[in-house]
Amino acid sequence: MPYPVTEHVLKTKRHTTAYLACGAADAPLIFFLHGWPELAISWRHQLPVFAELGFLCVAPDLRGYGRSSIYKQQADYALEHSVRDMLELQDALGRAKAVWVGHDAGSLVVWGGASHHPDRCHGVVSLCIPYLNKGFSPDNLIPLVDRTIYPESTYPAGQWEYILFYEENFEAAHSALEADTRGALKALFRRGNPALRGKPSRMAGLRRDGGWFGGSKVPDVERDGAVLTEADLAAYTAALERNGWFGPCAWYMNYRKSITAYMATSRNGGRLNMPVLFLDGVNDVTCLTTGGSRLAEPMRQYCSDLTEVTIPSGHWMAQECPVAVNAALAKWLATKLSEVWPS
Repeated sequence: MPYPVTEHVLKTKRHTTAYLACGAADAPLIFFLHGWPELAISWRHQLPVFAELGFLCVAPDLRGYGRSSIYKQQADYALEHSVRDMLELQDALGRAKAVWVGHDAGSLVVWGGASHHPDRCHGVVSLCIPYLNKGFSPDNLIPLVDRTIYPESTYPAGQWEYILFYEENFEAAHSALEADTRGALKALFRRGNPALRGKPSRMAGLRRDGGWFGGSKVPDVERDGAVLTEADLAAYTAALERNGWFGPCAWYMNYRKSITAYMATSRNGGRLNMPVLFLDGVNDVTCLTTGGSRLAEPMRQYCSDLTEVTIPSGHWMAQECPVAVNAALAKWLATKLSEVWPS
């Protein structure tokens, strides 16, 4: 009989983490960390699969999301706090080590945990977001921009113009999404489009166009069933309408303020010596790492045991292409972390 996905809450003096779990309680642990603006259910296609393979799969709602703690100050969403949240959860689960898997903002937590606490990670996996040893900050991202796609005169920060838009217009950025949460989610959660490869990401236009959706109201588009079911959309919508978008969007306000300083304190000069798996979404035009992109250069230099796999997906990889993601992760676990693979 398949393992059920169960809901749990860990409360400490400093933070509350709500999380989903699937698998035997004494099995090797895999963390699955979601991105913006998602929830633990973003890993709904992975949790039961890897539980059946013999792992304990745990997917938390990160701070600012779902039923985990919500904070009112932007500084409370600095990366080091989320890394500490995960270490507390790992301790509560009685594990000295775990495999850490992340997507989008969850990838930043994975990279932060691996670079600062390598003794707590068997190995790490990132979907879409490559490792930057100096930190995922505009100061470090802009020099890697492909200027054949993003001319500096039009896109000074390349595809990362949206981060600068948040920094300069934070209230407008999250208020526009709060005005129509369900509509915003339908517009954001779209499958990757191969026809857009080599063209500017829509994220690059946020600053120039005055905000999300060109500064206008959220467009009325059909839900993309290749990414979300109606039940998934309802769950995301309910959580964001309950909590608001301040917390999820406040993560962006710490990219320049704190990530660079935090990553400067990494162990081993930022070099990762544990096995690393990077899954590149070939149709994720914002985070593209193939072709003429230099975005993955720091990762290739600072990860000693790196495996790269291309997935035919857009940004919402684990939801758009779950079979390909699961196959790549299972193969990597079996070959690179055979000592962790359940006997």
